[in-house]
Amino acid sequence: MNQFNRTRVKICGITRLEDANTAISAGADAIGLVFYEKSPRHVSISIAKDIINNIAPFINCVGLFVDAEQAYIREVLEQVTIDTLQFHGQETEQACALYNRPYIKAVRMHENVCLADEMKKYPSARALLLDTYVEGVPGGTGKPFDWDVIPKDLSKPLILAGGLDAENVKKAIDQVRPYAVDVSGGVERQKGIKDPDKIIKFISETMHA
Repeated sequence: MNQFNRTRVKICGITRLEDANTAISAGADAIGLVFYEKSPRHVSISIAKDIINNIAPFINCVGLFVDAEQAYIREVLEQVTIDTLQFHGQETEQACALYNRPYIKAVRMHENVCLADEMKKYPSARALLLDTYVEGVPGGTGKPFDWDVIPKDLSKPLILAGGLDAENVKKAIDQVRPYAVDVSGGVERQKGIKDPDKIIKFISETMHA
């Protein structure tokens, strides 16, 4: 499924500059900032701006939204240098494509999901991000789903999320061969605060997969 030589790594739910720098130093390809007030990893525009303005170059900065108002997304984009948008709600393809930015569409993996259909629904998405379905929770559940349900012949890049940590990420990569893996809770000391040792170990495991 992954035609590339290396599985990319996104460290999501960054709330502090020091955590962003730790992730980048350890080899992360992307960091994720959560613009969703109900999340314990939510960041304000001013904090997000401070983080992104003070990190090294060549890192993809991802802004995560959940059924956000168009005006709020535009306000974020006007003030914060976001490279990629990530939509975790019920957004339509048209809503995701409004901002002239590359975007990722998250899919919550409940038993009736057909990923081929999801790809048809979001033809302009750069990738689909597969996350665990928990009723009422749009993401960041800390629980893995059954990777066996992922088809092997999908045309669009897949980003694997949901309950990943240093103990299971190598197995996940070996089995799914995703374009990238996305972790938040699995590298935290507490919600919103990353653990440097866990980040380093997680990324090291991905490099040995």
